[in-house]
Amino acid sequence: MKGVILAGGFGTRLAPFTNATCKHLAPVYSKDKGAVPIIHYPINTLKKSGIEEILIITSRDHCGHMVQTLGDGKDLNVNLTYKIQEMDRSPTGIAQALKLSEVFVCQENFAVILGDNFFEDSFEKEIKEFEDYWSLANKAAIFIKGVTDPERFGVAEIDVQGVVSNIVEKPKVPKTNWAVTGLYFYTPAVFEILPSLKPSNRGELEITDVNNYYVKSKNLLSYKLKGFWHDMGTVNSMIETQNYINS
Repeated sequence: MKGVILAGGFGTRLAPFTNATCKHLAPVYSKDKGAVPIIHYPINTLKKSGIEEILIITSRDHCGHMVQTLGDGKDLNVNLTYKIQEMDRSPTGIAQALKLSEVFVCQENFAVILGDNFFEDSFEKEIKEFEDYWSLANKAAIFIKGVTDPERFGVAEIDVQGVVSNIVEKPKVPKTNWAVTGLYFYTPAVFEILPSLKPSNRGELEITDVNNYYVKSKNLLSYKLKGFWHDMGTVNSMIETQNYINS
C-alpha cells in the first residue's frame, strides 16, 4: 500500500504564521524530539504502519519550503514524491487534491492522510485486513473518533447495527459526536468516482461526498480509533496535541 499526504490549503486559522509558509511546517515542541514540523507526524503514522512510498500534495506557494524541509525523505526513512495542487484554480478541496495522486498510486491500494493530523495509533492490522480482503470488493475505509466539537468535522451518523448511514460535512447541529478523522483507505476504483463530484456550497470537492458514495453502495468500512487523535488546524487543537505529546 502507498501513502498520500494532503498538505495544501491556505491555513488561515493559523495566520499570521501561514502568511509566510504552510501550517504543515509549523513547529510542534516535544521534550523528546525538540521542534519538528507538523507534517512529521502523519509521515510517521504511515511509516510505523508499514508504508514507505509517500506522495505529498502541496501548493505552489509552499512547495519549495516543503522540499527544503523534508528532501527526498531519506532522513525519515521513507521515499517522498511531491505534487503541486494549484490553489488558484476552482474547485479546490480534499477530493480535488486526491485526483492528483492517480499516477503515483498506479493501480495500487493507498492510504490518504491529512497533513495536519496526529494519530497515536498505528494501522498495520487494518492495512493488512484491507489489502487481504476488503480491497478485493473495492471497499473504502474511514476512521472515526468521538469528539466534543463534532461541528468542526465531517460527522458520521451510525445506524442501529453500528454501520455508517450518512456523513455530514461540518453540520451546525451534529446528530452524533463521531468525527471522521483525516485517514482513509481506497482502491484505485476511487478515481472513477471523482469525475462525478460537484462542488459544495464552499466551492470545494469534498472528501465527504466521496465517502458518501461508498455509504450508499454499502462499501464503506469504519474503524473506531482507540488512541489519541487530533488535527492541528487551529491554535487550540495544536496546543492540545502538543500537550498530549509532552504528557
